[in-house]
Amino acid sequence: MPRFFNTAGPCRPEIHYTVDPLPRLSGIRELIDGQHYFVIHAPRQTGKTTYLYALMHALNREGCYTALQVNIQSAASGRHPQDAMRIAAMAMYDQALRFLPPAEQPPNPRPLDWTQEDGLRSYLTAWARTCPKPLVLFIDEADSLLDDLFLALLRQLRAGFEARPTHFPQSIALVGLRDVRDYKIRLRPDVASLGAGSPFNIKTKSLTFDNFSIAEVQDLLQQHTADTGQAFPPDVQQEIYRLSQGQPWLTNAIANQIVAEILHNDYSQPITLAHVTQAKEDLIERRDTHLDSLIDKLREDRVRPIIMAIMNGSTLESDRLNDDLAYIQDLGLITHQPPIRFANPIYAEIIPRVLSYAWQLSFNSDLVEPLWYIDNGKLDLDALLRAFQKFYRRHSEAWLEKYDFREVGRQLLLMAFLQRIINAGGQIEREMAVGNGRCDLVVDYGGERHLIELKLNRDQWSREDGLEQCARYASRLGLSEGHLVLFEIRAGIPWETRLKREEEQVDGTRIIVWGM
Repeated sequence: MPRFFNTAGPCRPEIHYTVDPLPRLSGIRELIDGQHYFVIHAPRQTGKTTYLYALMHALNREGCYTALQVNIQSAASGRHPQDAMRIAAMAMYDQALRFLPPAEQPPNPRPLDWTQEDGLRSYLTAWARTCPKPLVLFIDEADSLLDDLFLALLRQLRAGFEARPTHFPQSIALVGLRDVRDYKIRLRPDVASLGAGSPFNIKTKSLTFDNFSIAEVQDLLQQHTADTGQAFPPDVQQEIYRLSQGQPWLTNAIANQIVAEILHNDYSQPITLAHVTQAKEDLIERRDTHLDSLIDKLREDRVRPIIMAIMNGSTLESDRLNDDLAYIQDLGLITHQPPIRFANPIYAEIIPRVLSYAWQLSFNSDLVEPLWYIDNGKLDLDALLRAFQKFYRRHSEAWLEKYDFREVGRQLLLMAFLQRIINAGGQIEREMAVGNGRCDLVVDYGGERHLIELKLNRDQWSREDGLEQCARYASRLGLSEGHLVLFEIRAGIPWETRLKREEEQVDGTRIIVWGM
């Protein structure tokens, strides 16, 4: 049978299309040879475990080290630190039985005394003394341990650190979602440093994975073509990369959705851009585990303000801004380089849709009946915005009053209204970034594109800035018309003054201004 695109667990090249993992992370060999302890952190389903298995097998084949990848997530069930460290040792032992020759395996931890606080340190010491080669450990899911268990792990690694390589592992990598730097914040938010004896000081360097490059995405897709003869045309490859930005799970998920779910593994059918669009919609509507795990983070106190700043286009204000940004970047939700935005177009679409989903279901069905706004297959955006303006005056205060994301509630309310209507045959692309001062929507329907700029009317310059921004974006899209929606947030402005529809000409572009 042909291989397939993997969306669950580490890749196995014999059954999965696989990007060569070893070149994805540089500098590892130098850290191992230099007897360093270090951190590998990256969002979920970016290829960490696939990489660790490949590196373990490569090191063991070369014969200089005894290398082992081990997942210690089960240790999180420990009732106390000693119990957790015993479970971690059991995971090491069981994994070693699978992958290491008898002479390099650790002792059986079951009959050992685990009542002492340094049980794991003693266990690793005994293994290092009897192993004929220096030990290299990749401890996966290290951040799954609760605070006290994680500290116990780090303290015991720190205690044995100076005895390496003959009496303790030569090199250890802690692997997980976050940098150890973030654990310091989480465990001791009131203290900048835990001191010279801190277990965090074992960390020499933190490494993280980049997303796939366009060349790696093309290589992955072309493996399918080589196996089956079914081609991903160049424009399809480019669109998959644009939507996923090379995020490994999304890349595989889009390709798998097209091949296995939409085309039902009929390799004689051509793959088109329409299949990519359908796959994207299917993934968003289905909300697989990868997407759900990100959505769960949105209401965290550290996450919510930055999510709102992206959607508002406002500036960031936080005493812990750098730490909060690093945390959300480690989760893979946002970009690492300015302008700070959602990490890819799929996240930029699913996050607003999830946050406004209850509203999408709550509109009166007559109000959002597509027949009122679709004429001969074309979207009557003017009629749609007039209807929303009427609804907004009557209901927005009640709907927004108890909403967790109230600062972006106005924009989300309009997005929810639009989504209910254009679901009948169109799509919305969202352009959002910290500091943009706005949120731009591009609505594709019936072969036509419509630009809607959403902006908060904060001061006397908001309208002028919005007109210029809307005209520039319309020009970039090749459109002669745009809509500027100004949400009034200044106190004391009566509805009779707020609600308006006006037209302006800016640099040859017709701008319709909607006051809300």
